[in-house]
Amino acid sequence: MRRKIFSTLLLVVFSVHLTADDEFCGIRNSSFSSGERITLKVFYNVVGIYVDAGTATFTASLDSYNGKPVYHAVGEGWTNSSYDWIFKVRDRYESYIDTNTLKPYRFIRNIDEGGYKKYENASFNHEAQTVITTKGVYKTKPCVQDVISAVYYARNIDFDKYKPGEKIYLSLFLDDEIHEMYVRYMGKETVKTRYGKFRAIKFKPLLIKGTIFEGGEKMTVWVSDDGNRLPLRIESPIVVGNIKVDMMGYRNLRYPLSSMIKFR
Repeated sequence: MRRKIFSTLLLVVFSVHLTADDEFCGIRNSSFSSGERITLKVFYNVVGIYVDAGTATFTASLDSYNGKPVYHAVGEGWTNSSYDWIFKVRDRYESYIDTNTLKPYRFIRNIDEGGYKKYENASFNHEAQTVITTKGVYKTKPCVQDVISAVYYARNIDFDKYKPGEKIYLSLFLDDEIHEMYVRYMGKETVKTRYGKFRAIKFKPLLIKGTIFEGGEKMTVWVSDDGNRLPLRIESPIVVGNIKVDMMGYRNLRYPLSSMIKFR
């Protein structure tokens, strides 16, 4: 299966196991508010020096979908213009998420990555456990997520319930398939990023080998150890070189960023 760089980053920013009997199915939001915006910078290293190669943003706002209140969450990613000649990325992902249960109603993906273009539009029927796309109707599992809704859903998980080394699984619909993935919780530690020093929660996600990322648990992810659960840093080897993604800005967080020990 072809793995795209921004899709994979979305999958590993936050992850959680969602099943019919899981206490998390239909969790209430307590970690983010309407108007929140998070900015991350993507740095690429191939000769020992990390260079600023691109940007990713996540935004959430209140909206309405089929008469129901929803969060309209958008994830966008793009390479800097000076690197477009190497590998141009212009990605936009959208999810309409129920404000009470944080389950997705609709998912839209419009990507252009190195000349590979794809548009995906999926509608979720959680009662029937199906997803309808332009290619057909697909049977899904209870509490299935898309790549954007999973980011916001998992920010509300009580990570203190897990022990270092435990796996946390994710059921996700993408590319007309259900994908079963996991992250291995590695515990808590202090991490120093380009934005500052933080108390953080650390993970190693299982990745499927593809055109960009190597397979296995070679990627490492840190998120803020506070009520916001912000992505702080992502590090991974890729086919040629390494990438490092750092949170570099935010607006309208629900809580103070209390996990920050020192600014830059």
